[in-house]
Amino acid sequence: MKDFYVLHGDILYADEERRIREERDSYLVVRDGKVEEITSRIPASTAVLDYDGCLIIPGLIDLHLHAPQYQFAGLFMDKELLEWLNSHTFPEEGKYADLSYARKAYSIFVSDLVQSETTRFSAFATIHEDASLLLSSMLEESGLSGYVGKVNMDSNSPDYLTEDTEESISSTISFIERMKDFKNVRPIITPRFIPSCSKRLLIELGKISESRHLPVQSHLDENISEIEWVRELVPESRNYADAYRAHGLWGREKTIMAHVVWPSDEEYELLKNSNIYVAHSPSSNSNLSSGIAPVRKMLDSGIKIALATDVAGGSSLSIMRMMTHAVEVSKLYYRYVDSTMRPLTFSEVFYIATRMAGSFFGSVGSFDEGMDADILVLDTSGIHTSIYEELSLSERLELYAYRRAGSPLKAKFVKGRKIL
Repeated sequence: MKDFYVLHGDILYADEERRIREERDSYLVVRDGKVEEITSRIPASTAVLDYDGCLIIPGLIDLHLHAPQYQFAGLFMDKELLEWLNSHTFPEEGKYADLSYARKAYSIFVSDLVQSETTRFSAFATIHEDASLLLSSMLEESGLSGYVGKVNMDSNSPDYLTEDTEESISSTISFIERMKDFKNVRPIITPRFIPSCSKRLLIELGKISESRHLPVQSHLDENISEIEWVRELVPESRNYADAYRAHGLWGREKTIMAHVVWPSDEEYELLKNSNIYVAHSPSSNSNLSSGIAPVRKMLDSGIKIALATDVAGGSSLSIMRMMTHAVEVSKLYYRYVDSTMRPLTFSEVFYIATRMAGSFFGSVGSFDEGMDADILVLDTSGIHTSIYEELSLSERLELYAYRRAGSPLKAKFVKGRKIL
């Protein structure tokens, strides 16, 4: 793409008040990979990419997914978390010691992620340094932007996924060093969860994060059995979140905590740390019988929320489907758990999936001047309804989310570069 161009179509984006702004039949001006302006009049002497009748929205963000699990996404959904991990997830991840298998599997994953609505991501790889670097290289070449973590596991894990503690530390540092020249994909510190890491490993990972200013990703309060296990393993900690905090892995740098289905009252206060992002995985939480996360309570408490597919706990790479699932499960929370917690609205989940999640990456997630030009173009011609012309742009986007999520995109841009 040229350094200066314009997209024409029906433009939508979320503002800071969680409202969807509509700019019908307008022009999105992009210069040097950044949004310059939205205007109703075409700038002079400008190349126009005409998407008349299409919806133009910011790219969607997946803040938690497991790249090696994608090969069995949609299978084995009749088990709860810990049994599912031991029966299916860990055996699959063990295969990535074989670099030829990793190349075949990650090629499929990266190709499908490029085709999806995701422009930014944060992904778990496996404990295997070379395979994790291979995944990072493939994603770097794809044009997508985000984070990849070499997973750390030295305790309470199968033999074939249990690292020596010192080796886990040194291979994490090596992985980081080998990615130093990457432009679009960066490393992220990734202790799988508290049970899989020794105290020493957690402490050293905290030091690496702080000294190198690297973000952290892990899991928190996903499943009741998991929470009980953490309580047994770390009895000196007040709660699951406190176990991360005690080891220097809580909000010193930007931190993603996936799921957070069962937070305690004390944990709500810890989650208000401005560097903590909760990656809400509505599909996975349902598939693995984890529960219904109190997203409304967290959102209204000022806690940062993002959406996540969590493949293969979730069966789809479509964040737009996660938007609709998030609305659905919030209705269940309202009806069956707490009637004071009103359901999420469509405009709120759009805001969460774009502007709020985008803040994890900097100036990303909307169309304000100076923001990175991460853009999706949605073709709505496949939606057939007699009332289409009567709908607002927001209603057309909602209809697309419920009827066409996961459909082929018309176009996709990351940092102003057209990758699809």
